[in-house]
Amino acid sequence: MDGLVSLAPVLTPLFGMIGALGGAWLVYRQTRRKNDSDAQVAAIKTVTDGFTSLLEQQRSAATQTQERMASLEAKYSDLERRVEHLQEEQRQWRRWKAAAIEYIHDLRGLVRDVLHRPTPDPPDEIAADVEQRDPS
Repeated sequence: MDGLVSLAPVLTPLFGMIGALGGAWLVYRQTRRKNDSDAQVAAIKTVTDGFTSLLEQQRSAATQTQERMASLEAKYSDLERRVEHLQEEQRQWRRWKAAAIEYIHDLRGLVRDVLHRPTPDPPDEIAADVEQRDPS
C-alpha cells in the first residue's frame, strides 16, 4: 500500500490524462455519430428532393401530353366532320352530274326526233361525259 501511495504523484496525472483522453474520445465519437447522421439525413433529403423533382417533371409532362392529346382529338373530330361534309358534297355533285348528263341526253334525243337532224357537238368541257353514254 505504501508503494501505491508513493506512486500517487505519478499515477494521479496518468489516470487524469487517461480520463481526459477517454472523455475526448467519447466527445469525438458522439460528434462523429452526429455528423454521420447529419450526412445521412442530408443524403436522404437530397434523394427525396430529387425524386420529388422527377415526379413533378413526369406529372408536368403527362399533363402536357394529355392536353396535346385532347387538342389533337378535337382537331381529328373536326377533320372527320369536314371529310364527311366533303364526301356528302361529292356524292351530291355526282348525282347532279348524272342528272345533268341524263337531261342532256334527253334534249339531244328530242332535238334529233323533232328537228330530224344530227345534234350539235357538245362543248369540249363535257364532251367526254356526254359521249360515254350516247355516241351519236
